[in-house]
This record gives sequence, C-alpha cells and structure tokens, in this order.
Amino acid sequence: MKNLLKFASVLLIFMLFFGCAGSSRYMKDVTDSEASYLPGADQSVILFMRPSTFGFAIQSAVFDVTTDENKLVGIVSAKKKVAYITEPGKHLLMVTGEAADFMQADLEPGKTYYVLVNPVMGVWKARFSLGAIHKNVNHAKLEKWKNACKYNEVTEATHQWAEKNSRSIQAKRARYLPRWEAKPESKKPTLFPDDGF
Repeated sequence: MKNLLKFASVLLIFMLFFGCAGSSRYMKDVTDSEASYLPGADQSVILFMRPSTFGFAIQSAVFDVTTDENKLVGIVSAKKKVAYITEPGKHLLMVTGEAADFMQADLEPGKTYYVLVNPVMGVWKARFSLGAIHKNVNHAKLEKWKNACKYNEVTEATHQWAEKNSRSIQAKRARYLPRWEAKPESKKPTLFPDDGF
C-alpha cells in the first residue's frame, strides 16, 4: 500500500508538470482567423507564447508593470498565446506563478514582438520566466512555437480574477523586483527595438 501511494504521488507530480495543454476558465479561446493583432502605426504588439506543456496545470499571469499599476496582459496557459497591444517605448513586464520574474522591452511603433513564457520547476509549483525572442531567431523555430499555441483573449472574468488576487500579485512584485533590478544588465532579458517584425 505504501509503494502504491508513492507511485500515485509521483504520477500526480508527473501529470502536473509534464501533462498536456492547459486552459484557464478566466480566458477565452479564439481562432486564428478571429484574432487580428496587427499593430497600428502608433501601436506595438507583444505576442506571449507558452508552447511547453511542462507545468500545464499551473497558470502564468503576465502584467505590464511599467508604472505603479499592475496592468493585466493575460493568463498564458500551456499551449496558448496572448497578444498585448500597447504603446511604443520602454516597458517592464512581469510574469507570476509561484514567484515573479521580469523582462524589459523597448518597442517601436508598427512592429510585433515575440516572448516565450518559460515554466521551470519551483519549490511547491511551477515558476515562470520571460524569454525575449530576438530578430536573429531561427524563423522555422518561431513559426513552430506560434503554430503550437492557440490564441486566448482576456475577458471580464480575467480582470475579476486579477482584482481578487491583487494583493498576492503586488506582494510578488514587491518581493522579486528588487532582486531582478540588482542583476547586471546582461542578465536581464530584454526586447530591443530591432527585435520587432
């Protein structure tokens, strides 16, 4: 019986971290034909993609924290992608799971940028980091990531979730941002203006 319980525990952990596509009841699935995210002349778009199924049961929420506000971008589940239409210029982005991590971006108007949401093993559940995709990326690999993910959009329920969890979100920002800021610039993931397509 003891061995059976151990096996069941290991199986559960395996399923939580290496399972299939995830989903969030707070986000809405949309087809590629319904999703039109071309930036206007005075806009920039960041497409957040999570092609990995690792940690599929754990949600990763992304925010624009350029100002004091934790501006919701969306919840990026496994095998999902979320487009963020924003103004050009400098931004600071945050992803949360068990902890928080950050990425800086300097965006040019009329361009689309790409970011990977990368799950990693945490202490109790998955943590996440943001990976800037640079202009010199292998284009076949980029298309593979894009095609592996289905579009999700923010709903009113997403905003309600963010409001309900605002204290936890802010606590993670306050705890982990100083650590990130203390890193040398070379260790901070960054989207550069020329990385846009």
